[in-house]
Amino acid sequence: MTKTETSPGTAEPLAFAFSHCESLVREGDRDRYFATLFAPAAFRPHLFALAAFSLTIARVRDAVTNPIAGEIRLQWWRDALQGEARGDVKANPVAAALDDAIVKRKLGRQPFVDLIDARVFDLYDDPMPRVNDLEGYCGETASSLIRLGGLVLCDGAEPGGAAAAGHAGVAFGVVGLLRALPWHARNGQVYLPADILKDHGVTREDIVTGRGGPGLLGATADLRALARRHLKAFEDARTTIAPAALPAFLPTALVEPSLAMMERPGYDPLNTIIALPRWRRLWRLWRGSRRG
Repeated sequence: MTKTETSPGTAEPLAFAFSHCESLVREGDRDRYFATLFAPAAFRPHLFALAAFSLTIARVRDAVTNPIAGEIRLQWWRDALQGEARGDVKANPVAAALDDAIVKRKLGRQPFVDLIDARVFDLYDDPMPRVNDLEGYCGETASSLIRLGGLVLCDGAEPGGAAAAGHAGVAFGVVGLLRALPWHARNGQVYLPADILKDHGVTREDIVTGRGGPGLLGATADLRALARRHLKAFEDARTTIAPAALPAFLPTALVEPSLAMMERPGYDPLNTIIALPRWRRLWRLWRGSRRG
């Protein structure tokens, strides 16, 4: 019996749960979907479970009509992770697949609760206060997912590279937020730190109303520099990562080409769509997997 196999009575529901998670990630998070395909096949169901959970939590704001309803939905997930939710939690396919990953790969539950807590910020329209807050947000979301992926790939054993995961997640997370800036602005969300906006004379209203301007170009340039610093720190710490855990870090291979697209002439943070062609995305991930 392999690590993802179960007894006959639970095999069919879990097979559906894993398939559901894979489909969810394929449709909603192509970067992590393609990156996961480069991981050994035996580990992919649990890696997709982690990514599906992250995507589900990230989408809570879009699924509710007000922040309080979002808080209630996030609390359900906290309760589910801590064994306090009412009803059959495993009727939710993402929860079922995630629980199997946690148990089979010997993962702690607190990192998932911390990810949920970080995502409370998404429910409200307040700007990110400071650069340190942005780094912490990315650490609890993107970095945590990389670290947990490494644990899955090492079957619960120490994967090393804790600092590398921290830096990789911040670099990937910051670039993801810059790419999503046009959509976030239209939804009234501002992830750009208020201290950077103040330095460049930009207000929240400039962003959510689409005014932008030179100040916003300067602010996003500062965030690209922040992403590059963390990408460099990740590369410097790369040798501390257990070889088996390296596929969890593959999404960082997409950071540099995305930054390069943002630095082309004519880039408009509020209107330019940053999306690597599929062939280029796959080539970058393939090349990153060969490095490992």
